[in-house]
Amino acid sequence: MSAAEGPLVVGVDTSTQSTKALVVDAATGQVVASGQAPHTVSSGAGRESDPRQWWDALGEALSQCGEAAREAAAVSIGGQQHGLVTLDAQGEPVRPALLWNDVRSAPQARRLIDELGGAKAWAERTGSVPSASFTVTKWAWLAEHEPEAARAVKAVRLPHDYLTERLTGEGTTDRGDVSGTGWWASGTEAYDEEILARVGLDPALLPRVVRPGEVAGTVRADHGLPFSKGTLVAAGTGDNAAAALGLGLRPGVPVMSLGTSGTAYAVSQRRPADPTGTVAGFADARGDWLPLACTLNCTLAVDRVASLLGLDREAVEPGADVTLLPFLDGERTPNLPHSSGLLYGLRHDTTAGQLLQAAYDGAVHSLLGALDLVLDADAAPSAPLLLIGGGARGTAWQQTVRRLSGRPVQIPEARELVALGAAAQAAGLLTGEDAAAVARRWNTAAGPVLDAVERDEATLNRITGVLSDAAPLLERDAASR
Repeated sequence: MSAAEGPLVVGVDTSTQSTKALVVDAATGQVVASGQAPHTVSSGAGRESDPRQWWDALGEALSQCGEAAREAAAVSIGGQQHGLVTLDAQGEPVRPALLWNDVRSAPQARRLIDELGGAKAWAERTGSVPSASFTVTKWAWLAEHEPEAARAVKAVRLPHDYLTERLTGEGTTDRGDVSGTGWWASGTEAYDEEILARVGLDPALLPRVVRPGEVAGTVRADHGLPFSKGTLVAAGTGDNAAAALGLGLRPGVPVMSLGTSGTAYAVSQRRPADPTGTVAGFADARGDWLPLACTLNCTLAVDRVASLLGLDREAVEPGADVTLLPFLDGERTPNLPHSSGLLYGLRHDTTAGQLLQAAYDGAVHSLLGALDLVLDADAAPSAPLLLIGGGARGTAWQQTVRRLSGRPVQIPEARELVALGAAAQAAGLLTGEDAAAVARRWNTAAGPVLDAVERDEATLNRITGVLSDAAPLLERDAASR
């Protein structure tokens, strides 16, 4: 470990599958140690995890960091959004946490939208139209299907809240993560008592919302982790808001994240309220907003097409007028939840490599549609598009985004942006800086910039036309197939 110039801080990313910890030099942003430990997630109808696993994984990840973790002056935890953690009077889980990708609460989501004035009213009230991902729908499901468990609950937390509370002994959350619950009103930045009453949740069971830059607490004694008693603990936040901090995002700079699913977001100074529900009107961790749109089919769908064709994922070929919509899991942007993949324009001379390129084109077309919905008057049309996530390292992804967006594309070299954003939040407690300013000082977004090329309007228009013409086919619900 090289000598640090400033105090050390710890940033944590507790995600669906694992917990990662970074020890970072607050002065330079240098990562001086790191660790990672896995979680398990149930299979079958639901997606659940025992929150105690997250705590054990945090301990293991920190132990891998060695002595550096013991020297940390502040810590912050970023985590998977939306999950419902229910605790008893002793702070122990009443049942496993319901995770963001547990969609059993879809009927409750539909009912809540209808009962409280429809989608437009929800968007104006909370910034988002709740889907089965949102915590409020999960609580409604629990109250309906497991009423004895619901009655035993003495505290309701989000995943990052649970770990923060075990560190400090105090129930806290932040505006970034709480904005994805469905029971926080974005207009007033307070818990919505009418929504809570509708789902039978006592607001006294919810954590205090910590202001940006405020200390959430200090590490208490007998926690079993390699932190000194009294170490400062920041508010933490949800994973998307933490990644935005990790990039040091300024308003209007677009981000496209290429993972199993794809996301597009940008910091905005205007409170979003999309009545269609396509854009989630999240808050960020600083005091601004983080409108975000998601596509369901991204790297996993394109890799599946490559596998079916027997090709390496980079083996694309240009030159065809074939259209492939890789909607293998339905799609969210555009809103086609029961659609499947569609291939149009296949000819004798079409090659496998051209089919694979068409899959990339179809996926990126959806992502650019999501991006168009997210960006507002704050957006700079010539600003480089920041490309992050696992797919961002792939040449085929980079070149497809570049060609179809017509923008310069920047690929940040920094990895683990959620944990880095949490670390920047912790560093801000020590220096008094805004966390995004800390990340900019660390130069976390630095990376190669691919110059803009002329936007491929012909391909974009062709895909848009196929989508329009195939709408009756793609919009059929599952029962009609």
